[in-house]
Amino acid sequence: MSAPGKERRAGRRGAARLAAVQALYEMDIAGAKADPVLVEFMQSRWKSAAEDGDAPPPDVYFLGVLVRGVDGRLEEIDAMIGDALSEDWPMDRLEAVLKAILRAGAYELLALGDIPPKVVINEYVNLTHAFFAGNEAGLVNAVLDHLARSLRSAEMGEGAEMGEGAEMGEGEDNGQGR
Repeated sequence: MSAPGKERRAGRRGAARLAAVQALYEMDIAGAKADPVLVEFMQSRWKSAAEDGDAPPPDVYFLGVLVRGVDGRLEEIDAMIGDALSEDWPMDRLEAVLKAILRAGAYELLALGDIPPKVVINEYVNLTHAFFAGNEAGLVNAVLDHLARSLRSAEMGEGAEMGEGAEMGEGEDNGQGR
């Protein structure tokens, strides 16, 4: 594949990650199911964004994999994220968009082994900057790095297991402005 082809694919996957975070947010807040939310996103939200030239169209297949994957393994994903957070910052204290970002990133690390963990972490840290201006990107980086070292230690390099006291959340902004 040529370099422009890779860039186009990366742009479509990035758009899919953004749409997945928005869909997961909607599902969490409204209690909606995955498939109706996905249909609504593709028929209205992303269609109008693509027509305006604001964003590349998302990779529809990848978007579906992310949203349905998180939905299907939500309890497992939330438990993993909760284990990576400190007791002072449990999942229920996190802002809904931040939870959606962490859930999507955690799912990619857990289930999509074809994407290098450092790429996954970087993509979701960058995506976090689209929603937050504070320390949230640092929290996303720390939590996803923790999960990557646990789930995919061989790909993360030597000394990948985090030691005691490596829980995330202490001193981090949770996206709610305290």
